Order: sequence, then structure tokens, then C-alpha cells
Amino acid sequence: MSLLFIVIVVVLVALIFDFTNGFHDSANSMAGPIATGALRARTAVVIAAVLNVVGACLSTEVAKTISGGFFDEQLVNPQMVLAGLVGAIVWNLLTWLFGIPSSSSHALFGGLIGAVVVGAGLASVHGWVIVSKVLLPAIVAPVVAGLAAALSTKIAYRITRRTPSGQTNTGFKYAQAFTGSLVALAHGTSDGQKTMGVITLVLISAGFQSAGTGPHLWVILAAGLAIGLGTYSGGWRIMRTLGKGIVDIDTPQGATSGAATTATILASAHLGFGLSTTHVATGAILGSGVGRAGAEVRWGLARKLVVAWLLTLPGAAIFGGLAALLGGSGAVGSAVLLAALVAVCVVIWLVSRRHQVTSSNVTDSREVMVLASATPSTYAEDPRLVPVRTKTKNKKKIKSGV
Repeated sequence: MSLLFIVIVVVLVALIFDFTNGFHDSANSMAGPIATGALRARTAVVIAAVLNVVGACLSTEVAKTISGGFFDEQLVNPQMVLAGLVGAIVWNLLTWLFGIPSSSSHALFGGLIGAVVVGAGLASVHGWVIVSKVLLPAIVAPVVAGLAAALSTKIAYRITRRTPSGQTNTGFKYAQAFTGSLVALAHGTSDGQKTMGVITLVLISAGFQSAGTGPHLWVILAAGLAIGLGTYSGGWRIMRTLGKGIVDIDTPQGATSGAATTATILASAHLGFGLSTTHVATGAILGSGVGRAGAEVRWGLARKLVVAWLLTLPGAAIFGGLAALLGGSGAVGSAVLLAALVAVCVVIWLVSRRHQVTSSNVTDSREVMVLASATPSTYAEDPRLVPVRTKTKNKKKIKSGV
């Protein structure tokens, strides 16, 4: 009964992680269409949520890689997986709070690695599988997506340079909505499978499923639904960073970056790579800025994001290792770890309420505020803070729009 309780807790926490994955990565597909007005904010996340669920049911190659490739299944137990999930969730929530589009995939891998190393030793981790399936794609995929987006953006602007801007914008808005939808579908085929793989790993380690088998149908459906609900919730803080912070996106850029992102993710998912869709989407957006003449690419922010990417795997591993030490073993340790996770989630949520980002103000600014107070200089492009001229009987006065 104690083992069954732990497995149930792990499955529930895995689905919570899947939910955080959904809202953390919803910007990957819909930040561009929302920023350019190709789709309304709520319409965009509804489309993305549905397509994430569909995508999660299309393939299980990545799930099989995680459940049977990263670790020695004989040495992994459900408590380790629980600790790894807690570490990944904490990292996801912290980066979401600061509006950093870090990789949910690498947070998951890092959390699991840290917990398994603490619980079973370094020998239990298959290092070459992690290098070949996670680290190398993390380096190559964003570069490939960025180059593809840069080239296709140059071609798009060259082809349409004699076309009236009104017709161009209308056509590319439809294209952007389409490619954004494809990214959401591809995200489901990639990230939706990672939680399936974790749950399958737990069932195998607990003896409820045979080694070497793929995820059950109920696991596929549950993981798809969880990531879909998370996507629907929006993840607006990260949506602002990707949609407004890195580069000001025009509709041709949005369409080409979405196409490049989709192609890269689908190819990687087919090969079973544990790819970061966030890295790919961000690389494609940067590439679209490079490909558009005169676009302002904010390389300072891009460098900060790269640093966050480099810190994600070791940072989540530290959280996962600490969770493994805190949780220990047995049902009591699992309950303590679950209570600690709830407390951390509540604190982060309360802090986020200080400066909320919602569907109604997601495109108002480039900045995601956490503790500092907002000022007109901070939100220089916020239409609510632009001075408005008002006439009186004898003179004009300038007053704040707030």
C-alpha cells in the first residue's frame, strides 16, 4: 500500500509538471501571433491547447527514450522520480516568475538527474544517452532553426517587396496563425511525451509495468490533457518576453519563424531526441530578426536567455538533489516533499501577483516586473502611459494616460 501511495503521488506530481510545461511553453507557439495581432490572445491559447493534446497522442518515441534510456531502471525508484519532478517544477515556476523562456525539458532532465544521482549514484545515469539525445540537440537545434528562419525571412521579404503592405500583412497573418498552430501540434508531440516517459518509468520501477514497454493509453491521454490545460492558462509572463522582448515581430517574421520551429521540432521528435522546444522557438525568433533588414534584435536580452539555458540543467539538478535529500524514502517522506512543493508554489504565486501579466496587458510592454515598481520609463511603450494632450479654455495641458 505504501508503494502504491507513492506511485499515485508521483503520477499526480508528474501531471502537475506537465501542466507547468504547458503554460511555460505556450509562448513558443503563440507569442508571435499574439504580438502581431494575427490571433486574439484567448483564441490563440485555445487553439494551442487543443493541438497540444492532439500532438501528444501522435507519437511515443521521446517517451520511450526517457522511460528506457536515461537511467538504469533497476536502480531508480518512485521516490527519486518524485524528487526529480519537484526540482523541475520549482525551476519552471521560478523562471516563469521572471519571464524567462527556459527549457521545461531540460528542467525535467536536470531534476531527474540530480535526484537519481543522490539516490542511486552517478553510475545509474547513462551519460552518453543524455549527451546524444539532450545536450547535442540543445546546441544544434536552435542554430538550425535560427538559420532556417533567417533565410526564409529574407526570401519572404524579397518576394513580397512589390506587394502592397496591406495585402502582405493580411496574407502573412493567416500564414502566421497556421504556422503557430503547427508549432503547438509539434510541441505536443515532443513535450507531451516527456511526462508520459516519466510516468512509464515510475510504473516500470515500481513493478506495475514490464521493462521496455511504451506508455499505456491512459498515460497518453492524461499527459495530453494536462499539457493542454496548462497551455490554455496562457503563461503570459513568458509570452511577453518572446513576443515583445527579443525582437519586434512583423507578420512575415512570425510566419517564417513558426515554420522553421515546426520543422525542427517534428524532425527531432521523430528521431526520439529530448529536444527543448523553447530553445528552438527562441532561436527561430532571433533568426527572423536577423533576416529582416532594419529589425532591432536585443542581443543583451538574448545573452541573458542563453545564460539561463546553460543554468537550467544544473540548476534543476540541484533542486532535484535537494528534494531527494528532503524526501528521503517511504510514504512519509513523499508526503513531506509534496507539502514542501505546495508551499513553494503558493509563495511564487503570491509574488507573481505583485505585477501581474495577463491576456489583456501581455503586449503592453517588453518588461516582466517581479519586485520593482513600474515607472513610465520602465514601460516606455505602454499605451496607458503615453502623455495625452487635452484642451482647456485658454491652454493645453499634458496629463498622464494612467
